[in-house]
Amino acid sequence: MSEFTHFNDEGRAKMVDVSDKPETTRTALAHSSITVSEEIYQKITNHEMKKGDVLAVAQVAAVMAAKKTWDIIPMCHPIPLTGVNISFSWEKGRNESHQLHIAAAVKTKGNTGVEMEALTAASACALTVYDMCKAVDKGMIIGPTYLVEKTGGKNGDFKRTEQVK
Repeated sequence: MSEFTHFNDEGRAKMVDVSDKPETTRTALAHSSITVSEEIYQKITNHEMKKGDVLAVAQVAAVMAAKKTWDIIPMCHPIPLTGVNISFSWEKGRNESHQLHIAAAVKTKGNTGVEMEALTAASACALTVYDMCKAVDKGMIIGPTYLVEKTGGKNGDFKRTEQVK
């Protein structure tokens, strides 16, 4: 069990002690997506959804989720985030569908990484789009959600090299 730092000597879950780790700048970039119908795409891009500006609300939800990751992921540390940025892009899909790509970039200066915060932000963003649009069509598909890259920390940098579909 030595590779899994979230287990104690008895094999039970624990929060990792990061107090001896050096404070460094750490970043993470996560991606998620949601596939929507032509109707939803048109309503989002033309600001015609009854619940309001879908992308603005989803962006705020993502920032809030990043800040509260430690509240919903049991072994995450509460860490001070120095930046959260959410960006969007659209891609035309098959069968009159459109895919909204979500990029969540998170940064801190601390002694533990922000991968979970970036992944949580990207996920909450996609879930918020779903919530705001479900009255029009519940057939939306979320995902994939994945870590694109991270910098800083004891284990060094990571950059995904393969394409995720």
